[in-house]
Amino acid sequence: MNVTIFGTGNMGTAIEKVLSLGGASVNHIDQSTSNPEVTGDIVILAVPYPALNQIAESYREQLAGKIVVDITNPLNFETFDSLVVSADSSATAELASALPTSKVLKAFNTSFAATLASGEVGDNKTTVLIAGDDTEAKATLADAITAGGSIDAVDAGSLKRARELESVGFLQLTLAAAEKVSWTSGFAVVR
Repeated sequence: MNVTIFGTGNMGTAIEKVLSLGGASVNHIDQSTSNPEVTGDIVILAVPYPALNQIAESYREQLAGKIVVDITNPLNFETFDSLVVSADSSATAELASALPTSKVLKAFNTSFAATLASGEVGDNKTTVLIAGDDTEAKATLADAITAGGSIDAVDAGSLKRARELESVGFLQLTLAAAEKVSWTSGFAVVR
């Protein structure tokens, strides 16, 4: 499995670790990459929400037919009091509209980098929730996530569920920013 990750920050690095443990070959694209080429079958956008439009415009042809994973939480970082997408949409739905020939999924946004890197949320295994309309694409991503054995993955439903995942991510971020939970903790799925 070949994976391209846009971004080399904490989340991009943690996701690379998870996927590499399962045998995936991962390459990164960041602002310093000259003449970047998207070579991965799975492309993960580990970038801030405002960067999604530029990536969609610049890489639309290269992303055609690929699984594209949006990890963003589109919250208002100035006020930390709301999401910046309309109440009946999500960042992922906007991205899917901009990339109609890609298989767009939402994943990783309800986990902090530390819990992805450690594989644990408290006494529980870290679980990545995945939403999207392409069942095969979700299964492929879930297999890549779970192949290393350190992380679980759950199909959270259709692309419409991306809105709820973004709300959970928003809640978790605001709790951590207010120091009510640590950046090494988070929500766990207990099965």
